[in-house]
Amino acid sequence: MPEEGTVINLVDEKNRFIVKGYHGIQNKGYGWVLTQHKNDSIDIDFFVKKIKAAVAYREEFYKNESTTAFRVLNGEGDGLGGLTIDYFDGFYMLTWYSLGIYALKDIILEALKQSVEYKGIYQKKRFDGKGKYLDDDNDFLFGKEADAPIIVKENGVNFAIYLDDGAMVGVFLDQRDVRAAIRDKYAKGKTVLNTFSYTGAFSVFAAVGGAKKTTSVDLAKRSLVKTQEQFNVNAIDVQKQDIIVEDVFNYFKYAVRKKLLFDMVVVDPPSFARSKKHTFSASKDYVNLLKEVIQITNTNGIIVASTNSANFSMMTFRDFISKAFRELKGKFKVEESFTLPKDFKVLEKFKEGDYLKVVFIRKIR
Repeated sequence: MPEEGTVINLVDEKNRFIVKGYHGIQNKGYGWVLTQHKNDSIDIDFFVKKIKAAVAYREEFYKNESTTAFRVLNGEGDGLGGLTIDYFDGFYMLTWYSLGIYALKDIILEALKQSVEYKGIYQKKRFDGKGKYLDDDNDFLFGKEADAPIIVKENGVNFAIYLDDGAMVGVFLDQRDVRAAIRDKYAKGKTVLNTFSYTGAFSVFAAVGGAKKTTSVDLAKRSLVKTQEQFNVNAIDVQKQDIIVEDVFNYFKYAVRKKLLFDMVVVDPPSFARSKKHTFSASKDYVNLLKEVIQITNTNGIIVASTNSANFSMMTFRDFISKAFRELKGKFKVEESFTLPKDFKVLEKFKEGDYLKVVFIRKIR
């Protein structure tokens, strides 16, 4: 087996060229295709073309003054599997998901510098074999260092972003369209529960949309101050919101015991999570999770069911929803659904890349 990062030609049993790619272990794969042209040189010019094409595809985002954070390059969707590049108001963040693509780091970074104007360039490394963040050095690479935080906009709403503070920056950009829908169509006058709330982005959009009150629940202690900060940078009175540090599954039991009901419940768990008392796997446990949510949602209320698990399809996810309501003898209506937004470009031949599945469900009874 060649070293990770080695550029190789894939040939058939008769030694006929198929594609050129790099060897790099990621998830269950052993490499990614870079080109179908045998004579292409995998050099700076090659990556400049890839990056400039990706930037051109997102031209409308660069021109949108109300949104200053988006994805510029989305892995295999833009022909560079194992790498994503995000934009935060002039700063670029590269995330390496494979040691193989990271071995090509120097020429990719030079290509990026030649392709865009930038304030600064940062990186995250997530290729230890478990998809975890490797915090072995400074994330800052070139240009000027960003403030901590910088304030970016998403559809006119502010987010506090930290480019050099661990694996996450403070918001998941793939949920942009979902947050806009919550603000513009569903939140006004409603009580909103945001579970697995992270930094409270759904809660902020609900509050901006006129929610009567938001409740954000997350197990991580950092979620409290991070959520408070997101409210503060949008001039929303934190004292009028509830932010609870608690295991979400314990909170469900508390809510049932106290007979709490919400007009909208957002449930966006990680694909896999483990706390002291609970282990959650989206593919195995989402039905039971939804049954908990249904019980604390008002009649005619909305459940925003979301998953970023690539292990099952939207059809299967909708089957989970049907099963949860069926087992509780309830009825529901699907209002609308979302997958990845335009900047998270997906390769037509790699449908698994469209991992996001979000369904707005109205509880009939």
